[in-house]
Amino acid sequence: MTKRRTLGAHMGAEGTFRTTAPKIAIDAVGRYLPDRARPVADLPELAGLDEAERLTCLGLGIDTVAVDDGLTAHDLAERAARSALETAGLPAAALGALILVEPRAPETLISSDATRLQHALGAEAALTFSVGGLGCVSSTPALLTARGLLAADPGLGPVLVVHGSKPAAERRYRHPVTVNGDSGLALLLGHPHAEAPFHLLDLVQHTNGRYWDLFGLEYRDRPTAQWREKCADPPGYSFRLAMETRNRLAELVAELLARNGLTRADIAGYVSQNLSAGGLAFTEESLDITLLPSCRDNLRGLGHLGANDTFLNLSTALARKELAEGDLAVLINVSPVAAWSVLLVEMGPRRGPGSIA
Repeated sequence: MTKRRTLGAHMGAEGTFRTTAPKIAIDAVGRYLPDRARPVADLPELAGLDEAERLTCLGLGIDTVAVDDGLTAHDLAERAARSALETAGLPAAALGALILVEPRAPETLISSDATRLQHALGAEAALTFSVGGLGCVSSTPALLTARGLLAADPGLGPVLVVHGSKPAAERRYRHPVTVNGDSGLALLLGHPHAEAPFHLLDLVQHTNGRYWDLFGLEYRDRPTAQWREKCADPPGYSFRLAMETRNRLAELVAELLARNGLTRADIAGYVSQNLSAGGLAFTEESLDITLLPSCRDNLRGLGHLGANDTFLNLSTALARKELAEGDLAVLINVSPVAAWSVLLVEMGPRRGPGSIA
């Protein structure tokens, strides 16, 4: 079964989709990256791989990964959240809502990661909850939810979307996909205004439940040192899902542009998640595009950062002036569960309160 989310769209007079939901401001991007970079060639799990697996790992195009073994997913999320609030000059008490993109593996069962973050920040007045279930694409339903809250309540205070990305198991290499690093990312969202560093204009998401268990990690009744993420069908991942991804992304990008009255000539840059050099090349070939250089640079130096990849790459691109005020960018995200999403973002003035540069 497949399910598509196209909130705020309707069929226009000529049969094309147009978005009716208001754009939302991204007033600040908070990011936390560990200072330490671990060479992939030094990962301890390489010693336990067979030759084919080891060559696959070393051929992903990832030289180092950002690592801090002393920080949890909560710690990474909290540091990014504080960075976003500090950048915007906003106290946590002023937040209208706090949305946590849930970690891949909670530290404890039953307890609430979302309200733990709420308490740590002092955001006691914020409507607080978590979303997830789509791996790397889980940031998209969080943004859909934030947009819905802001549209439904014009008086709602700013919404903070936060994620701490940490591997579920001790091993950072996920055969045959990528190598995971550590990171925190937070987006402060609000009603549109002229000084916003970015505006999120539209987003489309699609899922296919046939792949729900393509990757899994059995954890019950076994210590964490024995946790191993496994791909149930490597040929299915490498070929069948790849071909579906090619078609899905082409459809989603075409829909996103059409319903906003845009063509490819209107897009100044494309940003992708970071899985591997081959994955970036596949995205470029599938869509006949060129990704911004920051994608490959962050892949090489940081590794895969889960649901944080696309906005970390976007913030890097802005800091390097790969995009300018008024430019439109398309953010592309894929998860092997399987889920796909594309976002349309407009760059605002660099003098804005959340400006990266």
